[in-house]
Amino acid sequence: MFVTRLLSGIVLVLAAIILLFYGDVWLVGALLILSQIGIYELLRVFRLDRHPAALVVYLEAAVYYILLYLGYGWWTMGLLVLELVILLVLYVARFPKDRIDRVAECFFVSVYVPLLLSFIYQTRCLQGGIWLVWLIIIGSWGSDTCAYVVGVLAGRHHFSALSPKKTIEGCVGGVVGAALIGYGFACFFPYQDMFLLSPRLVFPLVVVISAVISQFGDLAASAIKRNYEIKDYGDLIPGHGGVLDRFDSVIFVAPFVYYLLVLASYI
Repeated sequence: MFVTRLLSGIVLVLAAIILLFYGDVWLVGALLILSQIGIYELLRVFRLDRHPAALVVYLEAAVYYILLYLGYGWWTMGLLVLELVILLVLYVARFPKDRIDRVAECFFVSVYVPLLLSFIYQTRCLQGGIWLVWLIIIGSWGSDTCAYVVGVLAGRHHFSALSPKKTIEGCVGGVVGAALIGYGFACFFPYQDMFLLSPRLVFPLVVVISAVISQFGDLAASAIKRNYEIKDYGDLIPGHGGVLDRFDSVIFVAPFVYYLLVLASYI
């Protein structure tokens, strides 16, 4: 199991390196595919994968990524409003067979998976984005790895009932480890004058906040699985589970990294 998980992890990292390096349509296409798979996994958990509203969610995600790539990302709010209206029309048409919580679940899926995941591409599009986008990886996967190592070596106190293997020591180690990686990364950042403050201050701060958020992203995904009594969202990635099992922390971290970096450009 460990070898399978390790090999899958190596493949994911290599794929991330290639896609984040080239960016552009390759990254958008990969994120769209991941989003569609993630949507399917979550709709299946909600028992909505065969519901007519599922098609609306899939189409909304596809249109959103196309608009984002073409530079019309500012249509996001209008697109979400349109989707909500269509979902409510379906709800009325199928009443009383449908319930309003079905609408809420579909709308949640549209925001949680494709919208939040898209901030990877939006971060990549920032000035220096070929470097900055790696802060998302450091704040999520980097933090997770540090937390795992520290938890195994020194973990004594449980952090949450949602994840029995998580420890307070591991969580602290994840944040500290990510901050150190972020500082080291800042030392090699070629645009040292990009922010008003030094990247050696900005990057560790962004990564620390992201690492904390990452913990709760992981726990939120675990809470949903507990509610619906499942172990994994899928089995697409050997040793890891589904897309949402592997990208749960990334989904939470990506928008925070994007907005923190934008904010750092003005202060």
